[in-house]
Amino acid sequence: MQLLHNPRCSKSREALTALTAKGLQPEIIDYLKTPLDEEQIRQLLNQLNISALALVRSKETLWQEQYAAQALDDTAIIALLAEHPTLIERPILIYQGRAAIGRPLENIFTLLDTPV
Repeated sequence: MQLLHNPRCSKSREALTALTAKGLQPEIIDYLKTPLDEEQIRQLLNQLNISALALVRSKETLWQEQYAAQALDDTAIIALLAEHPTLIERPILIYQGRAAIGRPLENIFTLLDTPV
């Protein structure tokens, strides 16, 4: 079990607190300090079963000012996410080959409760 975590994000901290309160100890991946490469992002998208655009924090200033108006395909968006990890939605729990974005937090617990 891994948690893509940003310690400065309240939702990410909330997810970690909720997991540890249930006795779970996920491996913490501070993806801002250790960014995912393009292949890891592709794998994450497969685990999430979403498009690249769905992984983007679309309200981020960087996205709004520089990329929102562009017609970008998944390959371009994946490259941007690798270059600018702040654009990746958070928190994300990876568990048994699947993943869930913790917005809302219940998504994480649905993932944990759903049999593979």
